[in-house]
Amino acid sequence: MGVDAETTVADVGEFGLIAEVVPAELSERVLIGPGDDSALVRVGDAPVLVATDVLVENRHFRRDWVEAYDVGRRAAAANLADIAAMGGTTTALTVGFAAPGDLPERWAVDLARGIADEAALVGAEVVGGDVTAAEQVVVSVTVVGTCERAVRRDGARPGEVVALRGRIGWAAAGLAVLGRGFRSPRVVVDAYRRPEPPYDAGPQAARAGATAMIDVSDGLLADLGHVAGASGVTIDLDSAAFEIADPLRDVAAATNTDPLQFVLAGGDDHPLAATFAADDVPDGWTVVGRVGERRSAETVSVTVDGAPWEGSGGHQHYR
Repeated sequence: MGVDAETTVADVGEFGLIAEVVPAELSERVLIGPGDDSALVRVGDAPVLVATDVLVENRHFRRDWVEAYDVGRRAAAANLADIAAMGGTTTALTVGFAAPGDLPERWAVDLARGIADEAALVGAEVVGGDVTAAEQVVVSVTVVGTCERAVRRDGARPGEVVALRGRIGWAAAGLAVLGRGFRSPRVVVDAYRRPEPPYDAGPQAARAGATAMIDVSDGLLADLGHVAGASGVTIDLDSAAFEIADPLRDVAAATNTDPLQFVLAGGDDHPLAATFAADDVPDGWTVVGRVGERRSAETVSVTVDGAPWEGSGGHQHYR
C-alpha cells in the first residue's frame, strides 16, 4: 500500500487510516461497505446491517465519572444508534470485553446488565462475545440488524432541508462539568452518563423518504461534514433553529463558553440528523438547516448562518 514506515496513525488520522486499510473492491455480497454508519451485507437472501464501536477506558469514559451500568448503556447506545441511522432496527449484539485482572467482578456484571437493558429498548439481545485480559477496560460491541430501506450518507441534494431528532449538546455540557470536578447541574451529567438516542426515528425517517442520515456521535458539524462530503453538497445551519435549554446556558455561563459550542460540536448524545425534501420532514423532527451546492473542493462543507464556525468543529480521534 506504499505506507511510510515512519508515519504514525496520529499523522494520518482516523479517516486517513481507514482509507489505507479498507479494500478497494468488495464482493457482490456487500451491498453497502465502509463509509456509512453501518455496513449492509447479504446473508442468504436477506440484507443484514452490521456495525461495531469500541469504548476505551480513560478515552471514552472514566470509572470515577461513570458507573459500570451506565458504561454498558453508553456502549450499547453508540451501536444501536448506528443501526437506527441507516433506517434500521437492531436484532442482536455481541460484546468483546477486556479488563485488568483486579477489576471487581461486580463492575463487569453491572456493565453487562447495562448493555442488555439498553438493547432491550429495541427488542435486541446479547448473543455472544469474548473476554480477555488487558491493562485497562475496553468494551467492543458489534450489532446486527435489519431495515426495509437503508438510508446512506451520500443522498443529500441541493434544495433539501436538514432536520434533527433527539437531544443534542447535553452530553457535552455534562463532560464540561465533570472535567472541572463538579457534578451539577445533575441533568447534564446524567445526559453524559446515559444517552437517550431516538432509536425509532431512524426507521421513521426512512419511511418518510430521508435522502441521507447520520448518527451524531462526534459533533453535529463534524458528522454533517461526512454527509456533505459523501453527497458532494454544502450544508448551512441556522443557529436560531436550535432550542438551547437552560441547563446548557447555565453550564456555558459558568465555563465561559458559547452554548452553541455544545450543540454544534458536542458528541455522545447520539441524535439523528437527516436530509429531506421540505415536505417530507416527519413529526418530531426539527429543521435546522438547508442543503446547497458545492462550488469547489475548497468550499467549506458545513457553515453556520452562512459563515464558517469559528469554534471547535467536533471530536477527532488521534487529535
